[in-house]
Amino acid sequence: MQRIKIFFSSLILSAVLSFSASAQVRLPQIIRDSMILQRNAPLKLWGWASPGEKVRIRFNGKSAAGKTSPGGRWQVQLPAMKAGGPYTMTVSGKNTIVLKEILIGDVWVCSGQSNMVHQLAIHNITYAKDIETADYPQIRQFWIPTTTRLEGPAADLPPGNWKSANPKDVNTFSAVAYFFARNIFERHHVPVGIINASVGGTTIEAWTGEDGLSGFPGIKEVITRNKDTAWVMSQKRRQPAGNTARMKDADKGTSGPVSWFDPSYVPKGWQAFDVPGYWEDQGIRDLDGVVWFRKEFELPVHVAGKKASLFMGRIVDADIAYLNGKQVGSTSYLYPQRRYQVPEGVLKAGKNILVVRVQNNSGKGGFVPVKPYFLKVEDVEVDLKGDWEYKVGQVYRRDNASRGFYAFSEQSQPASLFNAMIAPFTSYAVKGVLWYQGESNTGNAQEYGKLLPALIADWRKQFGRANLPFYYVQLPNFGDAVYLPSESGSAVIREAALKTLSVPNTGMAVTIDLGEWNDIHPDNKKDVGERLALIARHFLYGEKDLVFSGPLYQSSRIEGNKIIVSFLHTGGGLISIDGEPLSQFAIAGADRKFVWANARITGDKVEVWSDEVPQPEFVRYAWADNPVGPNLYNVEKLPASPFRTDE
Repeated sequence: MQRIKIFFSSLILSAVLSFSASAQVRLPQIIRDSMILQRNAPLKLWGWASPGEKVRIRFNGKSAAGKTSPGGRWQVQLPAMKAGGPYTMTVSGKNTIVLKEILIGDVWVCSGQSNMVHQLAIHNITYAKDIETADYPQIRQFWIPTTTRLEGPAADLPPGNWKSANPKDVNTFSAVAYFFARNIFERHHVPVGIINASVGGTTIEAWTGEDGLSGFPGIKEVITRNKDTAWVMSQKRRQPAGNTARMKDADKGTSGPVSWFDPSYVPKGWQAFDVPGYWEDQGIRDLDGVVWFRKEFELPVHVAGKKASLFMGRIVDADIAYLNGKQVGSTSYLYPQRRYQVPEGVLKAGKNILVVRVQNNSGKGGFVPVKPYFLKVEDVEVDLKGDWEYKVGQVYRRDNASRGFYAFSEQSQPASLFNAMIAPFTSYAVKGVLWYQGESNTGNAQEYGKLLPALIADWRKQFGRANLPFYYVQLPNFGDAVYLPSESGSAVIREAALKTLSVPNTGMAVTIDLGEWNDIHPDNKKDVGERLALIARHFLYGEKDLVFSGPLYQSSRIEGNKIIVSFLHTGGGLISIDGEPLSQFAIAGADRKFVWANARITGDKVEVWSDEVPQPEFVRYAWADNPVGPNLYNVEKLPASPFRTDE
């Protein structure tokens, strides 16, 4: 028996050695054709091959070699090089790999949640000309598909490619990152690479490595628990009992003899509805389910059969749009603006029928106000706001047993996105980081003030650069306007961002004027990217005299019944951007009961007072989810950051 065991052990060992001996040199996903390498920095290149195999790299007149470790990984380092290209790289071992069209320039890691994800294609109307005229072969993006890993850092990324900014490929670029890169390139003519690692609806904890979260015991416990594969699988198998029960009733709109979107369908029992609007505000109480909407409109003969664009604003939560019985678009969640292309042959002369199936899972369902609702075909524009009809197709039944239960989501787990989408390329030399995130942390806003510096410190350690530039976006205005001083989770997140400027080599783009009250994904991505570019140009591209920030709170003092506030980054001077008296200043005494205050600019300071508070102690500015018209700027038209002195 012992001899048999030895025989099989020898056989297995021989097979392993035979496989290892024939292993081919392999590169990580990010090292490939058309990549951009960081200028003026040592270049670490790595991959895999047979244990002990010698690997040599030749690039731009330089050469380096290394030996593969017993674990099968090799790494070599090339010296720092100036910007330039395109170049060819040869990687040779037992096999040879030739990479082409490589540039040397500046590489930026662009990460965060959906506002960094948002591609130019989503904003193709606002930025139609920017897309059409994109001709920047030296601006390239490597987009990392969403992937997660709970066990620890992954060895490599999912498959991807470096794409250049042309009218076709630029559609998949992060809009914020593209406008940042274009602004830098047009002024300094250095190739700019974007590594886009961003996922919508994600928390900062998911993007921070395990070591970076060591100061958060509760989070560390979650990471340890998630390494138990059996436990994770048990959570994934759990489904809220009510979720299945809610879906048992068939949708009447598609289960009858004729679907409600079919042109032959004769509508009966439909009710009047005013679009845009929510059905809970128009006579339907607490309905989660499916509601169908229908509208008839007329078109002239000359546009019959022509291509068209359908704008249906934003819809909560999901929708399918049909024109004359043909599906012309669908969106599975609430945030994207609905901009659907109607193909040839769908539209008719005379009467046309537009039917939209809307599915809502919780809260108010329907059509978000103050968004575009129209059909555009050549010179004809049909206004789709106003009178529609609706009919309920499906009602979700509630199940108390499932309330409060949330399915296990790997991308919501701490370190899961870092492990899968950041850790595999931390050896890749980069210029800096652009970060746009925070919306998903408003529920634990107080802790964000510690989590953001922890992420910065962790990434700097992982990328091996203690001073790695880290520039981020302060959250824009979003949500219902409140006309009395109030508390705000978003304001606390903004404060955390403001305080993180105490961390060296950081910068913050204030965007309190770029949001939309009813869209967490505001359309204006260009100004966001260009404000980030101002920071980079000032600190990293030699434009030392460039005003790169709006006014930031520095200090305050009490003089009688007034609080005098001093600011950094006043630029050419403080101004009211609209010429009106300063707004959104609030003041309070020792009782911390804030009231709106008068405010006026005196040199590089602002005086704040109110007759209601004769002995003031605290002042706030733009402290709200969506402050109404904050108007303190500098002459360079950059807005002041919200702040408070009463933490």
